[in-house]
Amino acid sequence: MPLLSHPTTGVARNDRLALALLAGLALAIIPLGALLAQGTQQQSYTIAETGRTYAGLQQAVDAIGDRAGTIRIAPGRYRDCAVQVAGSVTFVAQVAGEAVFDGAACEGKATLVLRGRSAQVSGLTFANVRVADGNGAGIRLEAGDLAVSQSWFRDSQQGILTANDPAGSLLVEKSTFTRLGTCEGPGGCAHSIYVGDYGALTVRRCRFEAGRGGHYVKSRAARIEITQSSFDDSRGKGTNYMIDLPAGAIGRIAENWFVQGLDKENYSAFVAVAAEGSVRSSNGLAIAGNDARLAPGVERTTVFVADWSGDRLALGENRLGLGLKRFERR
Repeated sequence: MPLLSHPTTGVARNDRLALALLAGLALAIIPLGALLAQGTQQQSYTIAETGRTYAGLQQAVDAIGDRAGTIRIAPGRYRDCAVQVAGSVTFVAQVAGEAVFDGAACEGKATLVLRGRSAQVSGLTFANVRVADGNGAGIRLEAGDLAVSQSWFRDSQQGILTANDPAGSLLVEKSTFTRLGTCEGPGGCAHSIYVGDYGALTVRRCRFEAGRGGHYVKSRAARIEITQSSFDDSRGKGTNYMIDLPAGAIGRIAENWFVQGLDKENYSAFVAVAAEGSVRSSNGLAIAGNDARLAPGVERTTVFVADWSGDRLALGENRLGLGLKRFERR
């Protein structure tokens, strides 16, 4: 993948090619069907283990109860939501990208509110979720483990928001986060992904783009791994950091591609460590193999990694464009 170069005038050929490839990642991650699904088709939720079909998502979740089960979701556009309080539930689109949950939020929180033993989500689209406190999300994870893949979160206040579960883990892979975040609600800023005091967060091969406020990833998890993902802020509006680890963390941030846009609420850093206090150690946090630069036409000075922890970060080789300082202790 070619690198973005910082232009002095106009847009270099490599810049145009690189941004085109960035934009194309969304199509690689999200099946084309997600972009083509229209109208409301025959809606049904089928439990794979029993073959029984339900008219409402909550009915299907309740039917699984404290057991393990898979809900297969037919293509269509749904004004529906559900709360999982027990068991291990897999929510999967029958056709990846063609099951769209549009706007509904249970408990004034999210389309899926999850506090069972565990959950998996695959092939779903979550769109247009807004609630009174400004934290409307596609998924609100309140307890247990969650794995998300091949899903699209767009045009909502938050993509994924968690509560606290130090024993839990969140894995997000091959998914796209578009036009998310806000700092306008009474509940403070919302973000594309906001993880509370969780045991571990893993983000792999995801795309974050065109944020509408807040951070792209904000995580208080003890351990993080964010790899092989793109953060395209070139069309962001009022955004902040690409990655914020406000309490510190161990783990690694590697092989990602970052482009910072013009319209920023805070452009002082790409990655922030312990900006709200060093609650836990960040010793050995590895940040290496990333590509970070400013979008074409943006001319400013900023910092790739800003650290408030005072710990010994493992800051390796990263490819940085013009205007970026490698590291700053704050």
